[in-house]
Parts: sequence; C-alpha cells; structure tokens
Amino acid sequence: MSEAPAKKAKRPLWIAVVGLLLGAVALWGSSQLVWFAEFRDGGVRGTVLYTETGSQRAVALIPLALLALAGTAGLIATGGWPRRVLGVVLAVAGVAAVWIGVAGGSFSGFADGLPVAQLVGARGLAILGGILVTAGGLAAIKGAGRMPRLGAKYSAPGAKKKAAKDPETELWEALSEGEDPTASR
Repeated sequence: MSEAPAKKAKRPLWIAVVGLLLGAVALWGSSQLVWFAEFRDGGVRGTVLYTETGSQRAVALIPLALLALAGTAGLIATGGWPRRVLGVVLAVAGVAAVWIGVAGGSFSGFADGLPVAQLVGARGLAILGGILVTAGGLAAIKGAGRMPRLGAKYSAPGAKKKAAKDPETELWEALSEGEDPTASR
C-alpha cells in the first residue's frame, strides 16, 4: 500500500516538530533538577546539604529550551532557505545543550547522602534534550524543500503559474465574470 504524497511530505515536518518539542521539554525539565550538591558546614545547624538546580548552575538551559520551542513555530511557518538557516541554528543550539550536559559533570564518585539520581539524571536529560534538538534541526535542513509550508496554498495570484486552459472553459469563465466572450473575437 502506498501512502498519499501529501502525507509522506508532512511526515518529516512532524518528526522534526515532535523532536524539537520533546527536546525543549527535556531541557526545561533538566533545568529544574539538581545539578550540583555538596555538604557544607552550617555552623550551629551542623553539616547541611547545599544544592543548585540546572537553572542556577547552567543558566543557558532555559533559553535553549525557549529557542527550541520558538524554532518549532518557525519550522512550521517557513520554507526553503529560511527553514534551512533555522535548522542550522537549532542544530548548533542542540550541540550547545549536549556540551552543557557533558562539560564539568561527574558521573561517578559521589559522597553518601547526595541526590545521585538527580545529579546524573539532570545531565542525562540535558544531553537527551540536546540530541533531540540537534536531530530536529538536522531534519529541518535535510527536508526543507520537501516539507509543507504554512499558507503555501494561499499564494499571491501573481505567483501562480497560468496553466493552459481549454478554450471552451475560458468562454464559460468569461461569462461567469459578466464579460461577453464573443466581443473580442
């Protein structure tokens, strides 16, 4: 069974859109988890657990998530070269998110009592989000010419190519517009 060509053309667009949306959610979720934890001397309180979230430690996570979200709307609305440029920007943003998740992180050697699952999971979620945003950007670059564009079927009349029409059809159209088709003949 073969699918309709329009449905096949829409598939790469929706794959890129879903990838970008999931990447944005993953980056935002990562910014809410604990990225740094250590025990500090709390004076009278004794030793206390000090933590910092991703939004405090890696401040670029939320802007990258917002960029991926805005890129989703841009992908749907644009076509051709603007979509390819947007795809490059999104791919670079995704690589930056992966770099943030990997750089300076430790995935072993944690002290007892630290929230190890959150520490590792937060960085892993940032890496996953970066990979999804990169994949969405690369899909936008690759399929920019095949993907449908918002409002493409409502092009300006001057942009439409005139197809050769049957002379009889032209006569009927002239009558419908209130013109006398025989006056010019």
